Amino acid sequence: MRSFLKHLHTLFTFIALLSLFIISSNAAFSSTIATWYGDPNGFGANGGACGYTDILGKAPFYKMVSAGGYALFKSGIGCGTCYQVKCTSNPACSGYPITVTISDFCPGTCGAYQFDLSGFAFGAMAIRGREDELRHAGQVQIQYQRVPCHYTGFNLAFRINSGSNPYYFATAMEYENGAGDISRVEIQNGASGSWLPMQQSFGAVWKINAAMPGPLSFRITSSFRQTLVATNVIPVGWQPNQMYYSHVNF
Repeated sequence: MRSFLKHLHTLFTFIALLSLFIISSNAAFSSTIATWYGDPNGFGANGGACGYTDILGKAPFYKMVSAGGYALFKSGIGCGTCYQVKCTSNPACSGYPITVTISDFCPGTCGAYQFDLSGFAFGAMAIRGREDELRHAGQVQIQYQRVPCHYTGFNLAFRINSGSNPYYFATAMEYENGAGDISRVEIQNGASGSWLPMQQSFGAVWKINAAMPGPLSFRITSSFRQTLVATNVIPVGWQPNQMYYSHVNF
């Protein structure tokens, strides 16, 4: 009997701890509204307010992206941040969290923390086989929380802006592991040793009105004040619309 009571006490303790874990995990989530835009199985918009391109439909995003209300977009500083979102408010919801990256701005009547998901990401919140049923709802109540970005096999990419020339340089910074967003960028041309501040052009695109023949290095600071240095990532003779990669993390 004593042994039975001891095991029963252990079981109750385990259940209590598990309940506390579930409650604390759920407490990290906040509530908001989610909608979707673009094609039902698409990635929202090509070349939206963050300056990303059709890369959103490919690795590492795989269409798991979202436009965000102004409190998520943060005048472009929020581009690249990652969030877990999940829904339980519709019978088609799976209740399991998915991870999306902020890749665009949700204007107009969007709420401050509203997620305007790609059609594909919105469907990913559904029970398998009921994606179209959930998309048909158009709008659902969701829970969300910010999480670190983690792109397997990817670190940091620089896409040279199409308007770059010998006297002006601009680049979009895509899929940053870790914090995901960028609050400050400095650039170094060659081995000069001088770090020059870049200005945010729009979204994830940063610019400098100066000749930058290369090779180019970058010092990037996230909103969490984490800093990385990508050395000589863009070579001499760079071309507009080209992608260059750096294997560094926040």
